[in-house]
Amino acid sequence: MGLDLNVATISLLLLLASTANAASRVFNVRNYGAKSNSDITQAATRAWKDACTYPGSSKVVIPAATYRLGTVDFLGPCKGPIEFNVLGSIQSPGDPKYFKGDSWITFERVNHLTVSGTGAFDGQGKTAWGRSGCSKTNYCIHLPISLRFDFVTNSTVRDITSFNSKQFNINVFGCQNLTFDHITIKTPENSPNTDGIHIGRSTKINVINSKISTGDDCISIGDGSRDILIKGVICGPGHGISIGSLGKYHNEQPVLGVRVIGCTLRNTTTGVRIKTWPNSYPGIASDMRFENIIMKNVDNPILIDQGYCPWNQCKPQIPSKIKISNVRFKNIRGTSRTKEAVEIICSRALPCTNVELRDIDLKYHGKDGPATSRCVHVNPRIGGHQNPPACRFKSLKKKI
Repeated sequence: MGLDLNVATISLLLLLASTANAASRVFNVRNYGAKSNSDITQAATRAWKDACTYPGSSKVVIPAATYRLGTVDFLGPCKGPIEFNVLGSIQSPGDPKYFKGDSWITFERVNHLTVSGTGAFDGQGKTAWGRSGCSKTNYCIHLPISLRFDFVTNSTVRDITSFNSKQFNINVFGCQNLTFDHITIKTPENSPNTDGIHIGRSTKINVINSKISTGDDCISIGDGSRDILIKGVICGPGHGISIGSLGKYHNEQPVLGVRVIGCTLRNTTTGVRIKTWPNSYPGIASDMRFENIIMKNVDNPILIDQGYCPWNQCKPQIPSKIKISNVRFKNIRGTSRTKEAVEIICSRALPCTNVELRDIDLKYHGKDGPATSRCVHVNPRIGGHQNPPACRFKSLKKKI
């Protein structure tokens, strides 16, 4: 009996020791042949594969140096939590013709992923911006997104920098419980279609304590987004923080539960906005709050635009079929570059309901007088201080 107990105890100790040894392991790309100022595509791919199949916590490390990296898909599922730690600078291929798809680096179907480090992802977008077929009137769908997160769950991206992306800096699709913390995005304001972070068909996505300057929306939220928190983000230059555009495609999913809290927007072409296409497919956008936001020299600081029609790519005479409801703009203050600081332009087919303006203070210093507001097909609920004076749409019932 004593012998059996000793054997059992020894077996348990060996098992625990084995588990402890497998608890965490580092996979440095230099051990796979990576060298500074060289292409590390194969080394990074092999390091990820080994880390992903390791039966414990693992970390892929990109040491401090400059590297080149081709198109890479870091695929899961992995056998344990995995970290991708970037301490160096990773450069994208410069020539847009290199890319056969719409992404440079993709993390896909990974649970408990951490992307971390003080390093940077250099999209080398200057080689693509302004080329034929890629302008402010073209979405450049042939150009790669720098970082894609597809079907990633229970994960964190922190401290990294993305700059000079050829198209979107970061794209989030089909993800759940994913947090971006202390992210820095730097792309020139004249770079086309370089959204900072685009979120679509995802739930419980947080973007917090980050700085984004770009040539398009700092953050854009597409259909199917639910329980989104944007907090402590500094945006500018760029096109602001946007929900939409919505309604362009068939079977879009509702946008529900968006919180934009404690953000600062500087020198942006719009502030916080919701935009839907006219002549749209049916859809829903509801339960959205924009609170405690500072505007500094911003065009159209508060905007709902249900006639969004860039480059005349729509039929503006046919109203939007996106139903917007339960929207709060609270404690938004600062300066507007446009006289109309507040515009709430809703659809005549489906007027906005339960829109609230509370404690708004937006100053305009132009020669044509103080700031104004405009409402179309909406009568917002008003509370607290209002500058400009809150708008009312007196002919709402006649226009329905």
